[in-house]
Amino acid sequence: MKSKKLNVILLIGGPSSEHDISLKSGEVILRSLDVKKYCVTPIVILKDRTWRLPHQTAPLNFSNAILFIKYKLHPDVAFIAMHGAYGEDGTVQGLLESAGIPYTGSGILASSLAMDKQKSSALFSYYGMKVPRFVMYSYTDLKKNRKDIRHEVVYSIRLPCIVKPVSAGSSIGITKVSLIKNLRIALKEAFAYSDEVMIQKCIQGMEVTCSVLDTGTEQGAIPLSPTEIISKGSDFFDHRAKYETGAAEEITPARSSQKIITEIQSLALRAHTVLGCSGLSRTDMIVGKDGIYMLETNTIPGMTETSLLPQAAAVAGISFPRLLDMIIQSGINRRRAFDHIE
Repeated sequence: MKSKKLNVILLIGGPSSEHDISLKSGEVILRSLDVKKYCVTPIVILKDRTWRLPHQTAPLNFSNAILFIKYKLHPDVAFIAMHGAYGEDGTVQGLLESAGIPYTGSGILASSLAMDKQKSSALFSYYGMKVPRFVMYSYTDLKKNRKDIRHEVVYSIRLPCIVKPVSAGSSIGITKVSLIKNLRIALKEAFAYSDEVMIQKCIQGMEVTCSVLDTGTEQGAIPLSPTEIISKGSDFFDHRAKYETGAAEEITPARSSQKIITEIQSLALRAHTVLGCSGLSRTDMIVGKDGIYMLETNTIPGMTETSLLPQAAAVAGISFPRLLDMIIQSGINRRRAFDHIE
């Protein structure tokens, strides 16, 4: 007797600056999902937040789209491959939960916390993890207190510093500032992507990232081998280094002692746990002279075959199609566990 295929909707796109990156992830996921196991319907969320659905002549608003998906497509699970705001910050997770549709990855709260660099950094610090010293500013602060900001950066944070949007991914809008005269331009760039900006002490050291897989079973969450990142032509792992071919070298496992590797994995697992993540996550860190510093956790990291999480999974002997199976099963298991509690 043949087993029934799982009906999967693949959510891609979204209104964020990472729309095109999401489309690339979705293209690879769609191509790699096993057609013997899954019936997949890709759904593109456009930049105006309308949803393009099959057999519909025009895009639908989210409320009509969710009803169409629930009662016409009857999905077993939604695979979320949307990076950045709307897809990674708890918004689409809330829409799916309102319709009772299981989905991959973390829930509403964990997604929201991880997306907000200020809140996640504060949480990491509360649980005893090192974070770079930072200050926060709104656009109103910038207009009223430009001199005070310059003073705080020079004498409290100190140069070089990293200026970044609070809630954007893929290193979009991030600038390393080594000269105070360049601070204004860096702030303008960051504010283009977020209402608040974090100015963070630049920690010198080895850039690493470590992924965690969580299938939602008794086995629990498992950290993969960390990846060392060497940017070429950039001072740090910026947007160009992430997505331009040959702009960075990624080495898995990272070239470090077993003690450091184990500590990186422990910290990635701890970040995953304290944020309340599920399914998968990837935490970026800096191995500095005086310890390992937490930067941020990604709840929906890039999902092409050459992205960092799939690379680490491959080193662990997990093929890309198998990795997708695990992510999907985790979403289903998470929903079953929730239903059992109810």
